[in-house]
Amino acid sequence: MTGVVADNGPTLAQLRAAVARLEDAEKLQRALYAIADMAGSDLEMPDMLRGLHRIVSDLMYAENFYIALYDQPSDSLRFLYFADAVDTEISPTPDEAIPLDRIEGGLSWYLIRGKKPLMGAPEELKGQVPGPLKLIGADSTDWLGVPMMREGAVRGIVVVQSYLEGRFYTGAERSLLAFVAEHILTALERKAGQADLERRVDERTQQLHEANEALRRQVAEREHGERLQAALYRIAALAGGTEDSDRFFAEVHATVGDLLDARNFYVALLSEDGQTVEFPYAVDQYDREWPARSRGRGLTEYVLRTGQPQLVDDARADALVSRGEIVKRPMDTPARVWLGVPLYDEHRPFGVVAVQSYDNVLAYDMRDVELLTFVSYQLASSLQRRRAAELLRQANAALEARVEARTAELREQIAVREQVEAQLQHQVMHDALTGLPNRTYLRDRVERALSRVRRNAGEQFALLYVDIDRFKVINDSLGHRSGDSVLQEVARRLSSCVRQPDIVSRLAGDEFAVLLEHVPMPQAACRVAKRILVALDDPVAVDGRGLKVSASVGIAIVDAHYGSTDQVLHDADLALYRAKSAGRSRYVLFDEAMQRSAMDVLELEQALRGALARDEFEPHFQPVVRLPGREVIGYEALLRWRHPERGLLPPGEFLPVAEDSGLVEAIDWRMFRLALERGRDLVSGGAVLGLNVSPRMFQSERFDERLLALVVDTQFDPARLLVEVTEGTLLADPDDVIAILDRLREAGITTALDDFGTGYSSLGQVHRYPLRAIKVDRSFIAALEGDNVTRRSTAVVEAILALGQALGMEVVAEGVETEAQCKLLVAMGYVVAQGYLFGRPQPAASWLKP
Repeated sequence: MTGVVADNGPTLAQLRAAVARLEDAEKLQRALYAIADMAGSDLEMPDMLRGLHRIVSDLMYAENFYIALYDQPSDSLRFLYFADAVDTEISPTPDEAIPLDRIEGGLSWYLIRGKKPLMGAPEELKGQVPGPLKLIGADSTDWLGVPMMREGAVRGIVVVQSYLEGRFYTGAERSLLAFVAEHILTALERKAGQADLERRVDERTQQLHEANEALRRQVAEREHGERLQAALYRIAALAGGTEDSDRFFAEVHATVGDLLDARNFYVALLSEDGQTVEFPYAVDQYDREWPARSRGRGLTEYVLRTGQPQLVDDARADALVSRGEIVKRPMDTPARVWLGVPLYDEHRPFGVVAVQSYDNVLAYDMRDVELLTFVSYQLASSLQRRRAAELLRQANAALEARVEARTAELREQIAVREQVEAQLQHQVMHDALTGLPNRTYLRDRVERALSRVRRNAGEQFALLYVDIDRFKVINDSLGHRSGDSVLQEVARRLSSCVRQPDIVSRLAGDEFAVLLEHVPMPQAACRVAKRILVALDDPVAVDGRGLKVSASVGIAIVDAHYGSTDQVLHDADLALYRAKSAGRSRYVLFDEAMQRSAMDVLELEQALRGALARDEFEPHFQPVVRLPGREVIGYEALLRWRHPERGLLPPGEFLPVAEDSGLVEAIDWRMFRLALERGRDLVSGGAVLGLNVSPRMFQSERFDERLLALVVDTQFDPARLLVEVTEGTLLADPDDVIAILDRLREAGITTALDDFGTGYSSLGQVHRYPLRAIKVDRSFIAALEGDNVTRRSTAVVEAILALGQALGMEVVAEGVETEAQCKLLVAMGYVVAQGYLFGRPQPAASWLKP
């Protein structure tokens, strides 16, 4: 009988295990679907995170659960979700960015740094990490954490932990959590992307709304301007018309009514003696009679007294009454709001144009004040022209009536005419604001004084050029009217400092001149200059405030060798420039050295222009070495001028003049090209070339584009280029500078902070900038030599090194000149240095190995 082997198939246990695995797979699939649904839903982030917690809890024991995102640029963690049944004291908020170094050595820290899951009891976890383990929070019986990865980089972590005895996580749960973590990261990214999209849509909607509102305002402003312009044209046209005064004022009233509510409108004018207020035109709902009145304490007189527009409502009227500024007239129906604007002639207010409202609803505002003020200018001009025309008519009538007057009367008219001519002559030769002699008058007096000096050998006179320090600030801050008041007071004080026949003259703006004759020189000139500085020391009262005013004085002592008035004015002006350059509020005597210095600067400027044309600038290169082996790892390109007569010149002898003349930018770009072309071979072995870039370059938004174009044109490797900037550059416009440096970094060009410690940058601000290196200023290194070495000097150098290391930047010691300095720097921990000890700046050929 043939034996038969029965195939019993899978056992019951195997079938149950297969069913369990199938159930787990379905549960995992449902969990992933749920995560995906949450990512696309309109749930708020907290609600979605709580949902994620529930989903993970369905897959494993996850009563204690948290999710944290890692931000690589700031090296910090943000705990989006944190749930812990035992450790309730630690509850980080989602908005709090926790620096990773704060939790260094903790399990979360090892997850980020190690990029792999960790699981087990505390003792087991200590064996899974490469360093000492610092447990943070309550002790758990079992802990499981997995990193959320994207393209090989850690984006965050997911952690569950158990405080229950006997509840431990398995390898399958670790794999499951790692798998789920990837989908959680995807869900978080989708949610963040959705939030970012909504934010950008909101921002764009707001921008469109603001643009629409701005356009509406522009249209309204344009329509308003056109209406105002048309009104001013109508009033100007009325000025030349032949209408009588009633018709003229009625037309003005109608024009004002087109601009604002003017149902109640009147014009008030002062009498010639200023004692009576007359009302040539008035239209009012209640007050029908407008007789002339003596000048009192009404609102009209208040505007005339202050010379300013006044907008008065009930509350302000009560306040003015309480201060005694006005006295209310008894009226059956008092106005609720009143607006009055002064009418000005050349120097003072001569009338008022006013509107008022008895309505509780209608109220004037500052826009109405502005409108009525514009109208008042044209109305005042029109009234003056009409008054002038009337005066001219009266004068012509009077002239016709006096044609046959007596001869004595004719002589009287001639005398009056001569007086007018004298006044005109005075006006031509004097300043209208201060009443002082003007430049024309001064030149005439200087010419006569020069003629006398040429005739009388040994005689001298002095010209003092006086300029008000920082007068532009007064004008810009307080306005030109206040500035005029200051000039008038300065003119009065200057006049009090001299005697006849000496004169004080106003040349232009805030410039004055003092001519001293027939006095001992230069002693008298210096005494007068001191007297001027003392006279201006007391504050000048302007608009209720005391302004501190100072002046700078340049003095030219004139003798027979002067050939012209222009030469005298030039030398006094040059001395004034030196006084301002020396710190203001002082006087300086002109001497021949000033003239030679000015000529030297001019000659040097011309020579610089020729040097650019002849290509006389060249780069020299100083090595940067790695300590202590002194291996050359880079070079700094330094500008030199090969002068055809004076030889090789360092930048300190010509750069200040290049800065003042505007040539420095052209010189810098020529230097950049030559440095890249000649330094290309120096960096072929991996060294770095440093270029010094002035703050002026960063004022152009296209600086990085131009530099990158130059790098391409010279075929220089951008990764071998280091841009060196000063602290002043970083502080000029931080946001723009950071943007430029970021664009350079993206192209491969790095940045070093040069002369660190001599500028104004805060240690707390250095980390904002994308810097590769910090170069310690040579002044700190110089203090490490000989008897100058103190604990304070070494502490500064050590602190800068610690700062650079903490920020992950290379620190370079500049200006190392002796072995003692080098040894001390090595002992401190410095690795990179530069200075004459390792090599002086030389042409590129000197550093290339044969």
